[in-house]
Amino acid sequence: KSLATTGMLAISCFLLTLCVVAALAYFALGLALLPAFLLGMTVGGTSAAVVIPMVNALKLGEKTSTVLVLESALTDVLSIVGVFALLQIYTSGGVDPGKLLGSVLSALIFAAVIGFLGGIGWLLVLGKVRNFPNTISSTLAYVFILYGVTEELGFSGAIAALALGITLTNFEKFGLHHIQHLDRKIEPLSESDITFFQEAVFLLKTYFFVYLGISIHFGAMQLALTALGMILLIYALRILLTRQVFRNDEFTPRDAAITAIMAPKGLAAAVLASLPLEYGVIGGETIRDITYMVVLISITLTALLVIVYPASPVQRVFASLLGKSSKPATVPEIPVDSSNGDN
Repeated sequence: KSLATTGMLAISCFLLTLCVVAALAYFALGLALLPAFLLGMTVGGTSAAVVIPMVNALKLGEKTSTVLVLESALTDVLSIVGVFALLQIYTSGGVDPGKLLGSVLSALIFAAVIGFLGGIGWLLVLGKVRNFPNTISSTLAYVFILYGVTEELGFSGAIAALALGITLTNFEKFGLHHIQHLDRKIEPLSESDITFFQEAVFLLKTYFFVYLGISIHFGAMQLALTALGMILLIYALRILLTRQVFRNDEFTPRDAAITAIMAPKGLAAAVLASLPLEYGVIGGETIRDITYMVVLISITLTALLVIVYPASPVQRVFASLLGKSSKPATVPEIPVDSSNGDN
């Protein structure tokens, strides 16, 4: 069920964002059709570097958390594959649709298989690795190796790393501990391993925002206003989409509201933004500058909305927009039979 919900939310939101951003870039910025779609592809995904820490901190429902994390990973892959496909069209004048579809599927499926198998392999040898001194960073080093190997094979290293992490922490749910031969050799991650990863993620996020600040070039006011318009339209469409996808009662008003808020752009968009300029695409500088502005504005807006959401008026607004009841659930009163006291 989580995969179905993720697919509906991720693909629909990605396509809507692509179309809206491309249309604004074409009509408001005067970009040609292909550069306009390049911009749409670049900012089509959500940022895992922003979404995952927020999801962990906000303590959302398990299904909602899974949907948001998987969405950020999936849309990053779609953005990367889409941008490179459009750049191929620009440089060579065409692209094979079958080859493009195959590259997308292989990037997802084969990378996930590599990550899953790599996770099992690491669980089997982790106990022996710990016998050596100073091995707290060995798991992180293994992630880099797996990422590089997967990319070298032509698949998505990000998806492989995600599948590896899922396997390392959820191997029991996969039933691996029921296999007697494997259960004796599996060594799960320790608390120190998880703490080390949290510290590493903190450092990476810090450097990302430093890189973002260095890369932003404030230019014409038209770019800033267009970026703001793009973000507002993206959030409006995401609210409508979340209303449809999260209409079931299993999703609380808070989970639905946070899902509607989680549309920040991040690392993938910032990295992809410079590629059109490197490939000599006309309007590449505009694509780069407006992408950085979209990233900055979207992250800022997401953070602000998360901060103000606990306020009752804001909760009522989101509940109304998402078709959810803003009233807290009440426990039904149990009627008391007064006749029992007379006996």
